[in-house]
Amino acid sequence: MARGTRDAQLSMLALIDLETRIPADHPMRTIKHLADTALATLSPVFDAMYAAGGRPSIPPERLLKAHLLMALYSIRSERLLCEQLEYHLLYRWFLDMDLVEPGFVPTTFSKNRQRLLKHQVAELFMQAVVQQALAHELLSAEHFTVDGTLIEAAASLKRFTPRTPDGETPPVDDPGNPTVDFKGERRTNQTHASTTDPEARLARKGWGAEARLRFTGHALMENRNGLIVQFTVTEATGTAERDVVPALIEAARTFGLTPATLGADKGYDTYGCVAATEAAGVTPHFARYVTKTHPSAISAETAASPEYALSQRKRKRVEEIFGWLKTTGGLRRSRVRGVARTEQLAQWAAAAYNLVGVPLAMAGWMSPWAAGLGMAASSLLVVVNALRLTKAPPMPHPEH
Repeated sequence: MARGTRDAQLSMLALIDLETRIPADHPMRTIKHLADTALATLSPVFDAMYAAGGRPSIPPERLLKAHLLMALYSIRSERLLCEQLEYHLLYRWFLDMDLVEPGFVPTTFSKNRQRLLKHQVAELFMQAVVQQALAHELLSAEHFTVDGTLIEAAASLKRFTPRTPDGETPPVDDPGNPTVDFKGERRTNQTHASTTDPEARLARKGWGAEARLRFTGHALMENRNGLIVQFTVTEATGTAERDVVPALIEAARTFGLTPATLGADKGYDTYGCVAATEAAGVTPHFARYVTKTHPSAISAETAASPEYALSQRKRKRVEEIFGWLKTTGGLRRSRVRGVARTEQLAQWAAAAYNLVGVPLAMAGWMSPWAAGLGMAASSLLVVVNALRLTKAPPMPHPEH
């Protein structure tokens, strides 16, 4: 075999069809089809979002699918996505962009974020994805699991300052990076507030764990294939997980589902939460929390039933959802401020999780978390190869 040579004369003209550059069996083809189908149902909402005349804007469908790309490929910021759009053929194909079409600037996301919030587009899109799973009979109509997780807020503890009656903050030596010494100071949500994100609350995962400014995310999972039926974000009040249970049950009923059982961990085993769940017509299958001073609100008869054992075995899958959302979907720390914007970010990631899980659940191959793990491994391989190239030793100079 003869040695190949490099052509120094670059081609002046090339005809490239992006459709032919994407393999026919690429998983993003199915995800794109599901996303486009869901977006088609939101066309009347998009018409109401924009004026009839004026300068044409970037199609809202493109902005929405850009958020999906960020969750699917762990892109950490809108600025990085806009940079990669200049050379990533798969991203351009997914967003229905040709090779010569200019990309958009990062401020496009921030300027349209409030418009998307006003019309609840993220929630409507997630509902459209759930409707597709329902149409393919992938959802359990009666058995569900609920759980919560802490999402770190985009706020620093340095800005967690004492509350003042007039609302003014005390002067600092350096507005950009103030010197703060809170050693020995007792700081609580009742006496302090974040000046960066007033809706963020000081919370910790357990006794002895570090307290940080966080929100609480709540997921309602159906027990057949482990898909997300509803995802919401609230302030980290300490009781938020139990407070949102009735609302999550009603959210399942908006799809025509009839919840009969609801599994959860020990944190939900309180008399108030059990009573609220039973008042909603659902049998609570919460893990029993029994101590010398705290009897369980779940009866021994319920805990001895085979349905209860099955719910407890299924409920562990909700942790796989949180694992994917935080490692791949970029939800470990919020990129935005406020409960509403963080919830919008979380619903994009939850919709992306379902878009990965729906085709695999249809094929009966594997659970959605395994598919997400495969996509995460693919992204990790690209990063490792890039680091390997950048850290490669320099080539030796030829001897003269």
